[in-house]
Amino acid sequence: MAATPDQGSPVQNFSLPGGVLGGDDTFVRREYRLDERRGHPLVLAFYPGDDTSVCTKQLCSYSGGLETFNGLGAEVWGISPQDVDSHEAFARKHGLRIPLLADTGRAVARAFGIAAPGIGLRRSVFLIAPDGTLHWRHVALFGATFQPVETLARELAALRA
Repeated sequence: MAATPDQGSPVQNFSLPGGVLGGDDTFVRREYRLDERRGHPLVLAFYPGDDTSVCTKQLCSYSGGLETFNGLGAEVWGISPQDVDSHEAFARKHGLRIPLLADTGRAVARAFGIAAPGIGLRRSVFLIAPDGTLHWRHVALFGATFQPVETLARELAALRA
């Protein structure tokens, strides 16, 4: 397993297919590249699976916190091993308004050092600073809980200080 990136180190660019449920309920699919967010903070929320109990609570919380994230200039991307069709069904079922990216080969999870046998990946959150470096991270040991919006907002606010 690769090592989790160190705080303050540059995060390697990646590209993943994904989509986001728009206000008119269309699911817009496209390729997401890390470097397209350069100049703005980005929250990468890695989660094990669409429509599972803890993952649903986590992504609904983050989607519900969009106003907070947007107010801090940040976007949130959910990343899991399921494909984009699964992500679309998950987003529609729960009204999720954040981009959901498909890391089906787990290459990005491996690059972040969070690939895990059996579950695919460890529930993790990485905050990427506007300059493309890792600002903050949390890698769950067991994955039964997730980092709340308030914690992420506090860390994002620290980027502006």
